[in-house]
Amino acid sequence: MTKIIATLKTKEKNLELLKYIDAVIIGIDGYSINLPFNYNVDEIEEAISFFNLHNKEVFVFLNKNFRNDELDDLKYILNRLDNLNINGIVYYDIAIVNLKEKLGLNIELIWGQEHMTTNSYTINYWYEYGVKYTLISSEITLDEVLEIKNNTNSKLIVQLFGYIPMFNSLRHVVKNYKRQFKLIDESKINYIEKEDKIYPIIDNKDGTVVYSSNIINAIEESMIMNENNIDYILLNSFNIEAEKFIEVCKLFKNVDKNNVSEYNIRIKEMFNNTDKGFLYKETIYKVKE
Repeated sequence: MTKIIATLKTKEKNLELLKYIDAVIIGIDGYSINLPFNYNVDEIEEAISFFNLHNKEVFVFLNKNFRNDELDDLKYILNRLDNLNINGIVYYDIAIVNLKEKLGLNIELIWGQEHMTTNSYTINYWYEYGVKYTLISSEITLDEVLEIKNNTNSKLIVQLFGYIPMFNSLRHVVKNYKRQFKLIDESKINYIEKEDKIYPIIDNKDGTVVYSSNIINAIEESMIMNENNIDYILLNSFNIEAEKFIEVCKLFKNVDKNNVSEYNIRIKEMFNNTDKGFLYKETIYKVKE
């Protein structure tokens, strides 16, 4: 049975949401990006204990690029997490793979380099290094996801709902723009309009993140994922109203062949900007034979 992982909207302990999900992804301030919010270091143990109490799997994003002067703090966090009951760490920087070995940690790792997790060959390479999970890129097709599943032993996580992070930069693109044009705006989320599409953009102390203009809604494909033993599907709460997100999780939890069409329509009615992402968009590039 495919499990449902969700990102969380706030620190509020929402028991209603937990009814419909099997696992959560949480972040730590200064170590995690692309999440609606992060816990600070002093809060993380209590948060993990809360989810443990409710029998939810816990994955932690440590998914930023780390500078050399941050490595000592990173070692501290890794050692601390290794002593807590979590299911794994989602990493971007391969320093984490090296530090796991150097520090003798037992914690599971999830390869989460976004645009790079696109093929079974590289997934199997990291699997041999002890990385037993992969957060699959949102830029490949459904057929390619299933092909990967058939050619690797790695546990796979596939995003099937929510805005998709498209672009990250350490530069403060929005803040620099506002400064240049003397604009006063304290909004946490801004929007870029381009070619009749509107893209959410975040600029905080960790840099800039641009998200997709549309919300991926692949509730129909979630049944295919289940039939093909995909391990986890990811539902992303970023920029989604809390009550609507709970309803989405409920629909994904209870979908079956008898109600899938109805549930798909209900999600489309909740949001006016859904699509299938890249699940049916084949790449225009081809490796030379």
